[in-house]
Amino acid sequence: MKKNSVINLTFLLTIVFLFGFNIAVYAQKNQEIKTKSDFWNHLQFGGGLGLGVGNGYADIMVAPSAIYNFNEYLSAGLGLQYNYVKQRDFYNANMYGGSIIALFQPIRELQISTELEQLRINRTYDNSFGNNSQDFWNTALFVGAGYRNENVTFGVRYNVLHRDRDNIYAEAFMPFVRVFF
Repeated sequence: MKKNSVINLTFLLTIVFLFGFNIAVYAQKNQEIKTKSDFWNHLQFGGGLGLGVGNGYADIMVAPSAIYNFNEYLSAGLGLQYNYVKQRDFYNANMYGGSIIALFQPIRELQISTELEQLRINRTYDNSFGNNSQDFWNTALFVGAGYRNENVTFGVRYNVLHRDRDNIYAEAFMPFVRVFF
C-alpha cells in the first residue's frame, strides 16, 4: 500500500504543477494583446482651418495633422496643407505640401515646437504690367513657443529661413493656434 500512496501523491503533484503552469502561460498571452493596441492611445489628430474673405479677396486653408506622444514631454508628427489665395484682378495662388513637427512640453502649460514645412507654390500675378506666373518650392523652418491648455495651444513661431523678397510669408513671426484631439 505504501507504493500506491507514493504513486498517487506523485500523480497529484504532477497535475497541480501542470495546471499552475498553464495559468501562467495564459496570463502572458493576455499581456501581449494589451500592449499591441497601445500605439493608438498615443496618437492624436488635429490641425487647422482658415478662412479670410473681403472685397474681392479670398484665402482658404486646410491643414490636417497627426502627432504621436512618446511620453508626456515629447511628441512628433506629420501634417499636410492646402491654401488657396485670390485677390480679384491682381493675384491667384495655390499652395500645397507637408510638414514634420516636433513638440516639447517641459511643463504642462508650455509647448516648444520646431516645424519643417515644404510647400509647392503656383501663383499668377495679373495686373497692369501683364501676367506673371511662378512655380516653385518654398521651405520654412519654424521655431515656436506657446501657452498650452489641454489640447489647445496659442503661441507665436519664427521662420528662421525667412527672406524678405523671396518668400510666401510676409513676416518671419507668425501667430498660431494648434488643436489636437
